Amino acid sequence: MRLSVCLLLVTLALCCYRANALACPALASEITGFLFLNDDLLKLQVAKFNPPPEALAATLQVKHCTDQIPLSDRLLIEKALLKIVLKCGV
Repeated sequence: MRLSVCLLLVTLALCCYRANALACPALASEITGFLFLNDDLLKLQVAKFNPPPEALAATLQVKHCTDQIPLSDRLLIEKALLKIVLKCGV
């Protein structure tokens, strides 16, 4: 690793150690949207990030896989992910 990258990491660690770990408020809606919305609504939700078409296609491909997970299991996944996000924000 280059010295400049190491120096940058050390500087950030020393200067930003008091920074909080609040997650973006939209992260919770992104998680639930990915797990529970249909394809058209997910496309609208993701459109605000202006992703390249390949990234959107890959996201929808992964979503089709997660749609095959039973609803009860997706609810457990959502609960666990939101607990992690909210715990990091405290």
